[in-house]
Amino acid sequence: MKPAGATAEDLRRFVRHEARLLDEQRLDEWNALFGPGGWYWLPASPAHTDPLAQASHLHDDDLLRRVKIARLAHPAAHSQQPRGRAHHLLQESDVLRLDAAANRFELRTPFIYTELRAGRTTTLPGVAWHHLVVHEDALRIALKRVDLLHAEEALPAVEFYV
Repeated sequence: MKPAGATAEDLRRFVRHEARLLDEQRLDEWNALFGPGGWYWLPASPAHTDPLAQASHLHDDDLLRRVKIARLAHPAAHSQQPRGRAHHLLQESDVLRLDAAANRFELRTPFIYTELRAGRTTTLPGVAWHHLVVHEDALRIALKRVDLLHAEEALPAVEFYV
């Protein structure tokens, strides 16, 4: 996709596709959605603005994402006995920025994430913020920030990316 060709619907479709890859545990494909230098950030408070100076539940670059994905895929992963499942219920994304000339695209997507593991259900509501760029003719994630409704509370052990 050329930068000039990105539409609001293309951006929303990208977010829906990303959630589907996570739900279907197609994690290598999901990780490929990140551009060079792309980050996944889950701050410990929605008020946080600097992942290097403030607490985070996760602040993963490509290497950390690949390590976690490999761990989850390993047949001896204790936390995945039995294998967990996840589901994202998304509201329609608000397109906050669609600036092809600057190659900057931003969306805000409220969601409810549900994870089932070992007979236990965990539900986490929040908002995902996607900062996208076009890289090699495709939309890519520069930053995905997830603000959980209760990020400042003690969180259960969440095995998958939200």
